Amino acid sequence: MGADRAADRAAGTAADRAAGTAADRAAGRGTGAARVVVTGGSGFVGRHLARALAERGDEVTVFDISPPHPSGIADGVRYVTGDVRDIDALSTVIDGGIDVVYHLAAVVGVDLYLARPLDVVDINLIGTRHVLELAERASAKVIFTSTSEVFGKNPGVPWSEDADRLLGSTATDRWSYATSKALAEHLIFAFARQRGLRASIIRYFNLYGPGQRPAFLVSRSIHRALRGVPPVVYDDGGQTRSFTYIDDAVSATLAIADAAAAEGESFNVGCSDEMSIGHAVKLIVELTGCALEVVPVDTRRRFGDTYQDLSRRIPDTTKVRTLLGWQSTVPLHDGLAATIEWARANPWWLEQPDTAFA
Repeated sequence: MGADRAADRAAGTAADRAAGTAADRAAGRGTGAARVVVTGGSGFVGRHLARALAERGDEVTVFDISPPHPSGIADGVRYVTGDVRDIDALSTVIDGGIDVVYHLAAVVGVDLYLARPLDVVDINLIGTRHVLELAERASAKVIFTSTSEVFGKNPGVPWSEDADRLLGSTATDRWSYATSKALAEHLIFAFARQRGLRASIIRYFNLYGPGQRPAFLVSRSIHRALRGVPPVVYDDGGQTRSFTYIDDAVSATLAIADAAAAEGESFNVGCSDEMSIGHAVKLIVELTGCALEVVPVDTRRRFGDTYQDLSRRIPDTTKVRTLLGWQSTVPLHDGLAATIEWARANPWWLEQPDTAFA
């Protein structure tokens, strides 16, 4: 039931917006369809986005360094293996016939920021520069997926799109993702203002949903609970977040891509409800029927200075709501129920290793 409710909510609002943005899409090619490339389309967000694009009739090519898991292959989508840092390989899919490039390719997750900081920076900087150069030649629009982490430790939440950035030391690998994503945003604004590239930036806030790697708060807690392993919270679990279901994120991405008014702009995309991490994990325990107690982790004792957390991470979504009429529609309870239902039906996902930083 949870999966049905979550899907119905997201589908209803997506259908309403589709009617209002058909003219914008048609302007690109003279029809309602478009030829699009999704870099990083084998990843969590990319899989859901590629499927949604194909279902609405777009001609979709996924370009990713990793092939998709068989369960993530969408009908009608072409998959090409390649690295965005290789401009020759990338140029085989971003050509003169492409209308929109959804640039999602990135190394994501605190565990990977610490293990592969050079890859994090290279993919966000070199890969994004290649995408922008090729999109400019092809006269294609670019939709860049950034992150709420660009705001760093700014205490003034909720954050508007133009809020100040406050980050930690460059010697701390934890900040390599936020810094390189922010510099990629600078590149995009520069291409838009200096070269006239049509582009929009999306900053997602704490996404979750079916198929996410079990290295993030929601996915890891579900993964552990269903395997009979106690979920964990860092410190007292009082940190607060905005948890955003993947279908809401996809519907926002499509709305932004389809609207000419969104070009040259950045948007915060997330649920506006603030909830503590501890409460979210307890809700997961209840919904999974897990009988184990949540285990607190003393981060200072466990990690020392290598780990830096944020007490609050909440978006101000006024801009995307007023300009495009988008707002999140899937409550956390429904989104969690849908994700848990999916996890139970996909044992291969439960067999994945727990690689989270802890």
